[in-house]
Amino acid sequence: MQSITLSSLLDVIGELFSDEISIAVSNTKEYIYYRPSKRIDLKIKPGDPLKKGTIAYKAIATEQKVSEFINRDLFGVPYHGMAVPFLHNGEVEGCVTAISPALTEGKSVVTVKTLDGWNPIPFSKVVFLEAKEKKTHVYTDVYCGSHKYSLQEFEYLLPKDSFIRCHRSFIVNVNHIKEIFPDSHSTFLLAMDNGEQVPVSQSYSSYFRKLLGF
Repeated sequence: MQSITLSSLLDVIGELFSDEISIAVSNTKEYIYYRPSKRIDLKIKPGDPLKKGTIAYKAIATEQKVSEFINRDLFGVPYHGMAVPFLHNGEVEGCVTAISPALTEGKSVVTVKTLDGWNPIPFSKVVFLEAKEKKTHVYTDVYCGSHKYSLQEFEYLLPKDSFIRCHRSFIVNVNHIKEIFPDSHSTFLLAMDNGEQVPVSQSYSSYFRKLLGF
């Protein structure tokens, strides 16, 4: 059998994990492999040094498995992670880290700016979000407001059992999808119950179908 490269082996192992989990592998000083998921991407690149305070750093320093929540100060987004160090001849050589989205923390509304001021919107009333003109626009069944958070930040803030990233510019609340129409090149159009249509791009179509089960 031909020799198996580390990268190809890790790609296969990565397929065993949920589409929502990113995988990072490091030696004792820097990352050597990273596979982002559709749900969370810390923008790690091979060669990036380990940051103090990350679970990878802690796992190597303590030579033990570390599992905890990390706030947005390190990578710009909050996340939950589990890092497991690996050893050779009793010496730590690096670690493997599984990175998953942070769960919603306490609040259940998003407060948007409108022409008249600011309106708090319960998550259940949010139909979809769209990134355009350097802002995130939040749509309900009756009005739209803007927010300073990026779409990526909302992806980690919103409850993942209801909100799905379906396009680089859109996140939808699946509870407000009225119909799904096939479009060209394995893409879809979503008819939302507020009368708007939202596209599902090809890069998100298989992930979207898997989560909705069709």
